[in-house]
Amino acid sequence: MPEEKHRSGLVAILGRPNAGKSTLLNHLVGGKLAIVTAKPQTTRSRILGILTLEGAQLLLLDTPGMHAGTRAFNAALNDQVDEAAADCDVALLLVDPRNGWGDEHAAMLAGLRERGTPVVVAATKADLHAGRDAAWPPAGAQSADVWLRVSGQTGVGVPELLEALRARLPEGPRLYPEDQLSDRPLRFLVAEQVREAAFEELSQELPYSLASEVIEFDESDPALTRIRANLVVEHDSQKKIVVGAGGAMVKRIGIRARSEIEQLLGVRVYLALWVKVEPKWQKRPKRLAALGYS
Repeated sequence: MPEEKHRSGLVAILGRPNAGKSTLLNHLVGGKLAIVTAKPQTTRSRILGILTLEGAQLLLLDTPGMHAGTRAFNAALNDQVDEAAADCDVALLLVDPRNGWGDEHAAMLAGLRERGTPVVVAATKADLHAGRDAAWPPAGAQSADVWLRVSGQTGVGVPELLEALRARLPEGPRLYPEDQLSDRPLRFLVAEQVREAAFEELSQELPYSLASEVIEFDESDPALTRIRANLVVEHDSQKKIVVGAGGAMVKRIGIRARSEIEQLLGVRVYLALWVKVEPKWQKRPKRLAALGYS
């Protein structure tokens, strides 16, 4: 019997905001690459997770959910989704069954099928009653290669999902070392952990006007990594909220972020956070690119 050839390729993880894309990516690679919060539209940048299996390497591309609005910021995020869908070898379309099958799902599936891209559609959050009980596949949906139910929290359906994705990858060599989990630099992943901490500590509205960036990343001491990062807001009034009375809020953000960063890096971390006002940063394409959002 001839030996099966190695497979590798790009799997674009697509879907609405808060459909469980980042949670599933983290589960698949076995580490926290993408930040996860209960707030929708948390993911702002494409993050590549690298999963090496026996005989296959999956390049799992987490994407932002499709964003409404016409600002440069929204357009940059939507461009990332469109590019990922156009360039992938296999598309993984995730649907939160509690929110139903919508027109944007139908349009995305139709576009992928028109390009001849293999499509796996998965209902997420199968660990929840509403996720398990919803009809699947949804009535009236177009055909896809396979329909599954999965949970990024418990791993339900993940073996079947991996087999479905692996079988549809093209033949090809391993593209990254076996122990590499992402193509993103540590500075970017650390900045994302800072942003996640801010999302969790702040109100519902403010986080969407906030970005983060690492200014200094000093690993000269093997026992202690020193990091300086900025939290970027658009207005002085927002800076006051992020700093908090007597600096209490930014201190809470720093404590939460430092704990996550230490888990990511595996060493003790000294984290200094500063809050910086940059009016209209979301409307400046060059600034968006510098922050990693395009």
